[in-house]
Amino acid sequence: MKPCLWIGLAAALLPAPAFAQTFPSDAGPLSVETVARGLDHPWGLAFLPDGRMLVTERPGRLRIVAPDGKLSAPVAGVPPVRASGQGGLLDVVLDRNFANNRTIYLCFADPASGGGRTAMARARLTDGDAPALDDVKVIFRQEGPLSSGNHYGCRIVQARDGNLFLTMGDHFTHRNEAQNLANHLGKIVRVTPDGAVPPDNPFAGRTDAKPEIWSYGHRNAQGAALHPQTGKLWEHEHGPMGGDEINIPLAGKNYGWPVIGYGIDYNGAKIHEATAKPGMEQPIKYWVPSIAPSGMAFYNGALFPSWRGSLFTGALAGQMLVRLSLDGSKVTGEERLLQNLNERIRDVRQGPDGALYLLTDSSAGRILRVAPASQ
Repeated sequence: MKPCLWIGLAAALLPAPAFAQTFPSDAGPLSVETVARGLDHPWGLAFLPDGRMLVTERPGRLRIVAPDGKLSAPVAGVPPVRASGQGGLLDVVLDRNFANNRTIYLCFADPASGGGRTAMARARLTDGDAPALDDVKVIFRQEGPLSSGNHYGCRIVQARDGNLFLTMGDHFTHRNEAQNLANHLGKIVRVTPDGAVPPDNPFAGRTDAKPEIWSYGHRNAQGAALHPQTGKLWEHEHGPMGGDEINIPLAGKNYGWPVIGYGIDYNGAKIHEATAKPGMEQPIKYWVPSIAPSGMAFYNGALFPSWRGSLFTGALAGQMLVRLSLDGSKVTGEERLLQNLNERIRDVRQGPDGALYLLTDSSAGRILRVAPASQ
């Protein structure tokens, strides 16, 4: 992009002047500004090419948010959702070729008789005075015991080859199903943009396993991102009382839940056989006590040179933004940011201007912009 165009885009992304809070960090003082407010439990955020944002609200609304914070009317055509407990309209991502095909993907709790299930839909976004979704098609529906309202997972990542990864939880009351390859609970799946099974999926062609499965033994993954150098998928998932994990899920591998782990049940009871077992993968990072991670982004922007290569995650119970320094696939340090903000951080994304954008999880949810205080 030409410098003049980039400067114009960055300026367009800046929110209208607003009160900014300042917080300390290893990179220097941080300015946290409210870009938009009035969102009901916002869950997923994606930047449009012109700097506007697509934001989901868990009750079932998709909105376009202007740089000045103005919210569009709800986008028409969103599939029906089961907005109960942790379920509803959750993640949103743009297709890698969005500029040409206007395609987006949504993850949501799909209503079913007796409960809900994780589903992913593809649609085309039409813009203008009345934005809407056209050609909406559900391309994946989770199979297995239904959820009464918890542990849907629901982060979408599109790989460089165009295939889609989708994270799914164990529905809380069905944790042993995460080890059962005959259903999709507690799994990460990989499908094409049409929902078909890529022929190189690890269980494709087997009669005892769902062919969409990429990896298994996951509890409730609510953060996922592609590593900007390796192109590999990284994800994090909620543990119970302790044992939140970051994993680099590889094809066909078992990540252990609930057989191994580092947490205990909410009533203090033991869940796991051990913390390690042959044939099951270890996390590259775990938290005890739990921070309840949600949202994930690698940082490669210019606003924070010392943060380049860092991995960021929001924290719900921990009410903070976490920065992890990395050396390859090893976590070498952890910095806890914005702890006095007193907000549950649901999602974190790097904006085109190099700032970090956060969603706060509440009935009065906000979009926050994090930048150096000098900017």
